[in-house]
Amino acid sequence: MNWLEVAVHTPTEGIEIISFIFEDLGTGGVAIDDPALIYKYIESGVWDYWEFPDEVLNREMPIVKGYFPATEAAEQKVTQLKERLSKLDLKTKPKIYVREIKEEDWATAWQAYYKPVKVGQRFIVKPTWEEIKVEPNQVVLEMDPGMAFGSGTHATTTMCLEFIEDCIIGGEMVCDVGTGTGILAIAAAKVGAKKVLAVDVDEVAVKVAKENIAGNMVADKVQVVQGNLLDHFAGEADVIIANIVADVIIKLAPDALEALRPGGYLITSGIIRDRAEEVLSALQQTGFKLQGQRHQGEWVALLLTKVRG
Repeated sequence: MNWLEVAVHTPTEGIEIISFIFEDLGTGGVAIDDPALIYKYIESGVWDYWEFPDEVLNREMPIVKGYFPATEAAEQKVTQLKERLSKLDLKTKPKIYVREIKEEDWATAWQAYYKPVKVGQRFIVKPTWEEIKVEPNQVVLEMDPGMAFGSGTHATTTMCLEFIEDCIIGGEMVCDVGTGTGILAIAAAKVGAKKVLAVDVDEVAVKVAKENIAGNMVADKVQVVQGNLLDHFAGEADVIIANIVADVIIKLAPDALEALRPGGYLITSGIIRDRAEEVLSALQQTGFKLQGQRHQGEWVALLLTKVRG
């Protein structure tokens, strides 16, 4: 399959909202090439200068890339993207470049920008092709995103990983809604969840998640299914994870409340800051109690519990 690569050159303040727009439009994958972020990791000693070409390090503006199957529908998506970008209040107007590429070319081109990153107290998100030294207490998540959204370094994902560290102590039943690459399901299994149901409506994501789950050797704990939200879940969950978007989280709330055991946790992210109060209000009215919030850039993650009945 060929893919349409849409590259948006944007000032730094536009990265998060443009990533959100791409996700909202249903991209098959998102890559962020941000020289400032690369320099941050270089200065902290996590990455090295020699790992990146000069054209990346010397780039004036970050680039957010989204990918769509090269069909007539993709042209409509690009038109919608341009309309939404034109309404953004950014100090520099974003520039858009579009090209058609083969899947195998995409799968290798962006690997230069995906490096190991420490998340929270224990997690190390590591591309499958990188070698690193691992400390005894660290939990390694080996990921190959393929064409699915979610390399594990996006703010929405890292905040969920931090909440997973807080909530999962061992033996839990977990449901990961909108699993993408499967990274959150894998993390839950690796820190002690007994069983994890990972669900995604996108067949590409399901394929990639299954491969990553097998590669992380947690296939005995994690089941991946293609489906919509909690349609395939039966029973009571100790933890539900939903790293999706605001409207879907609001829609999911009643079913999530019903699917959780009393005192169970809902970890949710993918919420743009401007809609955080709206989402939180909807969840509280449904019957959830707020336990914690995290913020990174324009993104918000929430930790809630089902009020005991």
